[in-house]
Amino acid sequence: LMENQQMGEERLDQYLNFIKETELLKNVLRTAWGSTGRQESTAEHSWRLALFAALLLGDYPELDGKRVLFMCLIHDLGELYDGDISAALLPDEQQKHAGEQRSVERLFSFLPEKEREYFMAVWREYNENSTPEAHLVKALDKAETILQHNQGMNPSDFDYEFNLQYGAAYFREDGLMAALRDRLDQETKRHIM
Repeated sequence: LMENQQMGEERLDQYLNFIKETELLKNVLRTAWGSTGRQESTAEHSWRLALFAALLLGDYPELDGKRVLFMCLIHDLGELYDGDISAALLPDEQQKHAGEQRSVERLFSFLPEKEREYFMAVWREYNENSTPEAHLVKALDKAETILQHNQGMNPSDFDYEFNLQYGAAYFREDGLMAALRDRLDQETKRHIM
């Protein structure tokens, strides 16, 4: 019994160290502004993405909802150490992915092996867009970003045109996502005019 408690406490310490490390994500700023003009953090984006997914999960009973929500929460943890590289800046995707993978490997090393493997598997699933869960999260990730662009108090030279092509492919195969995208595009067009 003492051995089990000691193992449990050791695991608890690893969890605490991991959670303390993830605090850094609150300081990673994105190229998105809130409605008050304050730059948004990656942590804020991930929180609203998870909330958005939670609202829509009832329309996707065939998906693993817990996995979807978990994926929303960890999808951008690769930005923890090197920051967010905006898609609008047309980064070298392979270089960006390699940097983010190094970051998550470093971060996930705080976890016990079983959790480390699970976190890594779900992070890869998202990045490879290899499951219906990942595809939904990819679409909603783009949708949340576009929503924030449309809601934000943005700099005067903000490029709303970017929204119209951003991640459009993720919305095509699903009627509900296509309807969502249409609404987002209409909102964006009002900002362009």
